[in-house]
Amino acid sequence: MIRRLLATLPPADRRRLRVGVALTVAAALAQGAAYACAVPFLRALLAGRPAAAWAPLGWLAGAAAVYAVAHVAATVQGRRTGYALARTLLHRMGNQVSGLPLGWFTPRRSGELAQLATRDIMTIMSAPGHLLGPVLTAFVTPAAVAAVLLVLDWRLGVAAGAAAPVIVASYRWTGAVVRRTERGAAAAAAESAARVVEFATVLPALRAAGRAEDGLASLEHALGAQRAAGRAMARQALPAVAGFAVAVQAGLTAVLVVAAVLGLGGRLDAGTALAALVLAARCTEPMLVAAQLGAAVRMAGNALDRVAALAATPTLPAPTRPQRIRGDDISFTDVRMTFGGTRALDGVSFTAPAGGRTALVGPSGAGKSTVAALIARFHDPDAGTVRVGGADLRQVPTPELMARLSLVFQDVYLFDGTLWDNIAVGRPDAGPDAVRAAAADARVDEIAGRLPRGYDTPVGPGGALLSGGERQRVSLARALLADTPIVILDEATAALDAENEAAVTAAVARFTAGRTVVVIAHRLETVRHADQILFLDAGRIVERGTHETLVAAGGRYARFCAQRAEAAGWQLRAVAGDPAAPVPG
Repeated sequence: MIRRLLATLPPADRRRLRVGVALTVAAALAQGAAYACAVPFLRALLAGRPAAAWAPLGWLAGAAAVYAVAHVAATVQGRRTGYALARTLLHRMGNQVSGLPLGWFTPRRSGELAQLATRDIMTIMSAPGHLLGPVLTAFVTPAAVAAVLLVLDWRLGVAAGAAAPVIVASYRWTGAVVRRTERGAAAAAAESAARVVEFATVLPALRAAGRAEDGLASLEHALGAQRAAGRAMARQALPAVAGFAVAVQAGLTAVLVVAAVLGLGGRLDAGTALAALVLAARCTEPMLVAAQLGAAVRMAGNALDRVAALAATPTLPAPTRPQRIRGDDISFTDVRMTFGGTRALDGVSFTAPAGGRTALVGPSGAGKSTVAALIARFHDPDAGTVRVGGADLRQVPTPELMARLSLVFQDVYLFDGTLWDNIAVGRPDAGPDAVRAAAADARVDEIAGRLPRGYDTPVGPGGALLSGGERQRVSLARALLADTPIVILDEATAALDAENEAAVTAAVARFTAGRTVVVIAHRLETVRHADQILFLDAGRIVERGTHETLVAAGGRYARFCAQRAEAAGWQLRAVAGDPAAPVPG
């Protein structure tokens, strides 16, 4: 474990860990020396020579003082190393996560990431901060005592040393069992965390459908699996811990038996026999504690494995031959993309001209959002090329690409800050007037007017204190403020009511004039004025053209328009037998 920590820490903190380990060993040796000094002290007292006991008593006090100083210094170094380790790992995790494709972030992996950033990091930092010191002491001090016993009487030393292989083997067995079973418990904990996040996210939809119990059943199943995994870990680990305790007690018993036999036979003086018994008994407790702490060290090792696995996850490759974006056009060339064995895009090729509006239309699952995600380089395609301004996105530095894109997706995430902060993040250097203008265009000023602290009102984690439509308006304001030449809109007004949708759509139309726009929408009014419409189905572009030409062609897009026009003419009114049945108006 020490070697793994040294490999993980930066050079400046490795020295701190080495110093801490050295101080811990020094403290353990000083403790062993104090125990050794107790032998002549007890001999002198039992022999009726109290004057001769003063010298060994002074040595004992000196060894105890060295132990105290070294122990305190080692504890301080261990705590500092733990904090440094947590800081290092969190920074590395943050850098790694920022480079992962967004497709990596499934609900399960989000739960695993939450476990890594909280429980696992705390477990790892506890290794140098709380665990290594006692574990090292539990083995170094008994080793020193065994050496002292060997000097006192070789038979006592042999009795103490004979148990060492059994104790070490039992310790390793305990650690192996704990490490193996902890993996299952950690996987169950990550799964339950993912189910908690999922349940909290979809609870409104479940309630609306009257299916909240179904979502709760899934969560309860995950929590039950976590509880079962914890019990299984306890059932398998306890026998191993008990075996280690038996091995330690067997070693103590061997020393006690040998000391008693030698003492009763007159081959060992009473002072030495008593000292041997005290030393052996004193070393038992820390070794028993070491079994529990050693299990915790193994769990920290598992946590370090999980962090290492995250670090080994392939990120989006950095550009090998960086290219500059020299325009605002977007082109796809024979792009193919697969998710989880399902083909999302299959040979998609098109060009979205600079300053033009391209609409993506098609049934759910046709690949529209995948096109938008590839433009933002949330993924790299499995095959083919995506270019912006003539540059292959795989060769474009992420900051340069993001500086040219504004993204508004259907699923909006807001930061746990104020309303103002969530708008201003679109362009941090924007002045207050620009922020307020963008907010007004997106109708966020109306939201701020209703909130108790206006723009300074916190929106909660993920924007939980705002409705879906309100979050969407904040996201639009963020995009309006960014003022980029390329805009990606994925159902950007889907959560808005009719009045706000009309106002926001007008603002977006003014904002996007003269910019390259790729829009995904199901509403005819949103797509009919596009310069080109791409109709996707099963990951392929099956039709392309303007609204008029595609309607005249009478194909898939024409049927899509007819269905939307028919749906727009439906209204709710009471009919016999079903007061809420929809009928044509």
